[in-house]
Amino acid sequence: MSRLTFGFSPCPNDTFAFHALVHGLVPSPLPVEPVLLDIEELNRQAHTGAFALTKLSVGAMTAVGSRYRLLRSGAALGNGVGPLVVARTPRPLADVAQGRLAIPGRETTAYRLLRLAAPPLQDVHELRYDRILRAVADGEVDAGLIIHESRFTYADHGLVRILDLGDWWERETSLPVPLAGITVREDIDPTLAQEMEQAIRASVQYAFDHPEASADYVRAHAQEMSDDVCAQHIALYVNRFSLDIGELGAAAIARLVAQDRIP
Repeated sequence: MSRLTFGFSPCPNDTFAFHALVHGLVPSPLPVEPVLLDIEELNRQAHTGAFALTKLSVGAMTAVGSRYRLLRSGAALGNGVGPLVVARTPRPLADVAQGRLAIPGRETTAYRLLRLAAPPLQDVHELRYDRILRAVADGEVDAGLIIHESRFTYADHGLVRILDLGDWWERETSLPVPLAGITVREDIDPTLAQEMEQAIRASVQYAFDHPEASADYVRAHAQEMSDDVCAQHIALYVNRFSLDIGELGAAAIARLVAQDRIP
């Protein structure tokens, strides 16, 4: 094995955090071959063990099972980072659950949180995350479950917030919102996996120490996003938990993986 495939998203938080690793700016036991895909596509690919390292929604971890092991660095986790439910006009969540609802994927953490927080959903439509705002604004669906940078731009589409699932989770559990983690395939040698965890942590630290170094890489994969939204995206999703999930982050992930319902 001369290289390790590494699946992560083209979103600014990932390209910012992993730029140094991809470009050989931090020590790594092996170089990585980046594969940039939407988070739900990464979730699907994980079922077949497509990549040696991959970002994985916490909402998908139960279904993927032991095929991948969670690393402590590189996670998307924190406070105030939760998915939102939006619609064209204010309405009760019970009405949203009865209507046509666009979601970014059935294995996303966003969908898992919504199924915990909402009444049974009746008419769910899967769309790529960056198509949901337009689908709601154009009336193709009644409401949408949004993630990533859409939380910063939904008002520009004339939409209103129905529910912040991150606020709901934090109120119910007193834990940060566990969105996704970096995982390693179960057949990778444990020593190599630990060294890659350290390399990922070093890449995140490099990003914090040299925030302008990744600017071109981030922009290349976020061409339809304004500089301001890119900056907000990075500031929100890359934080202390990205260096190490810590005991609090581990508890949040374990709680959501195991949670069938919130009392």
